[in-house]
Amino acid sequence: MNDQIILNTFMHTIPRGTKALLFAAGLGTRLKPFTDFHPKALALVNQKPLLQRNIQYLQSFGINDFVINVHHFADQIIDFLTANDHFGATIAVSHEVDMPLETGGGLLYASNHFTDCTHPFVIMNADILTNLDVAAMYSHHLTHQPLVTLAVTQRKSSRNLLFNNEQLLCGWENSITGEQKISRLENSLHPAAFSCVHVVDPAMLSVITQKGVFSIIETYLELAKTHPIVGYAHNHDLVVDVGKPASIVEAEKYFQ
Repeated sequence: MNDQIILNTFMHTIPRGTKALLFAAGLGTRLKPFTDFHPKALALVNQKPLLQRNIQYLQSFGINDFVINVHHFADQIIDFLTANDHFGATIAVSHEVDMPLETGGGLLYASNHFTDCTHPFVIMNADILTNLDVAAMYSHHLTHQPLVTLAVTQRKSSRNLLFNNEQLLCGWENSITGEQKISRLENSLHPAAFSCVHVVDPAMLSVITQKGVFSIIETYLELAKTHPIVGYAHNHDLVVDVGKPASIVEAEKYFQ
């Protein structure tokens, strides 16, 4: 793999050949009726599909090697990529034929695409729009060398990750029900909303213990007991979860 460093518009660096996984397999039930006939990843924001936006967003940082997991109307995503010549990128499709495997199961199912990685790889949900400087986050990960770095902000959310004062992941909570899952016992924990952007050391793949259908958050909470998983705060950036029709209207205010 070529280790030449690429400069991007934010003046941080990402190693050439860095891969990204885009989660695009979900059923998108909150985005009905659109998802009765289409995959959520092809929902339009100002006439441009979410999937295209995030491919091109990550390309702006020099990432041009993608794995996209698919299930719901998988053929439409595959046809869309083909019709657009994969946007000039190298794109592999991880097709979850029988059922969507959620984020953790989806990563595990696609893990063979990352076994040759000599650099950390990036994960992102296809239905998240943000102006986060991914290269700055990537540089932070390389500097501190945790197992995983998670982008987080102090925005309103019913489900939050819990971090200690050193930004180590220690747990999860539902602010509505009060349910908590604690990985590390700490005297002081602060909540933050996950932006669904991750930088992952390839070594993480070898320590996943779950199988089948599971959330990647379950994996992180388990691994956080023994491995450093850290939060990367980007509180001044936009983050829009385009999961329902109203959020498309919101996203169109900011993403042209």
